[in-house]
Amino acid sequence: MTARDASAPYGRVPLRRVCVVMMSAVGDAVHVLPLLTALKALDPAPHVTWVLQPGPATLVRGHPAVDDIVLFDRSAGARGFLDVRRELRARGPFDVCINLQVYFKAGLITGFVPADVKLGFDRARARDFNWAFTNAKVPPHPMQHVQDQYFEFLDALGVPHGPPVWDLGPWPEERPWQREFFAQLDRPAAAIVVATSKAQKDWLPERWAAVCDALHADYGLQPVLVGGRSERELAAEAVIMREARHKPVSALGSGLRKLVAILDGSALVLSPDTGPLHMTVALDRPVVSLIAYSNPKRVGPYRKFRDLMIDAYGDPGEDYPISMENRHDRMPNITVAQVLEKVERWRTHYADGAEG
Repeated sequence: MTARDASAPYGRVPLRRVCVVMMSAVGDAVHVLPLLTALKALDPAPHVTWVLQPGPATLVRGHPAVDDIVLFDRSAGARGFLDVRRELRARGPFDVCINLQVYFKAGLITGFVPADVKLGFDRARARDFNWAFTNAKVPPHPMQHVQDQYFEFLDALGVPHGPPVWDLGPWPEERPWQREFFAQLDRPAAAIVVATSKAQKDWLPERWAAVCDALHADYGLQPVLVGGRSERELAAEAVIMREARHKPVSALGSGLRKLVAILDGSALVLSPDTGPLHMTVALDRPVVSLIAYSNPKRVGPYRKFRDLMIDAYGDPGEDYPISMENRHDRMPNITVAQVLEKVERWRTHYADGAEG
């Protein structure tokens, strides 16, 4: 068996069957994957069950590190919780439950998991009484990047890990669609994530239109709009299509697995703080990130492409601490010129190896 660190706080906990509770957004799901790939590197590898919502489930279903998924349908109200409890009881018992989400609903789900050890964040970082549902805690630690915070759980369990391994794809059966998609374009693609789940994270669509024109005319790139088909995304698409002289290709509503293929095959990605940003980092594709609402020291691109990040969260010269504080109404501070400055840096530092 692969050695684990017996000196770690919970390094002697058996890891034959593991349940992971992280039900939230796509970006969080991406950050979970390196934990699972590290667990799967153990010998023998544990069986991993993951409780998460239907949206991110479409991204990770079929991943080699995910053996089983229990869906939590938040829209179902109390019935959604009861369904999860029934499914977890049918799959248990587990050796350990890893609760990566710090809110009450995740605590309630953790309470349903039939496991002797329920490992969560220390009391200072857990919110909404989430700490009350766990009987083991990772040691207290100052706030750090989300990915590093998740690695604390591996450290507590004595699981060895190096740099993150995502294995996000595209998977072999997805390559034919990817080739077909890019065969339609007459130039390398620049994928643009038009909107997010929070209006405060969105950039102005008329500025995206100006960026589209510059990408096409000055950089020889074909802008491709990506994301879902929410009301706000469709509204942004309409503005961009109306304002841009060089019309982008719209791939809104492609679904998360096809989005993986699009991001992977793009020469460049431009994105605000949202799941596709972290998907792009996991795929090791250059990404210009626009961050102003959330603390980029906590949620920015992890250890890659920081030189392509536009930080409008802090004021010029401000050495702000890492925190969960959100700052409102700062995305309009990002200018088209700033974005194109980062695109120019991409051209001089990344473009030679960036075409998909």
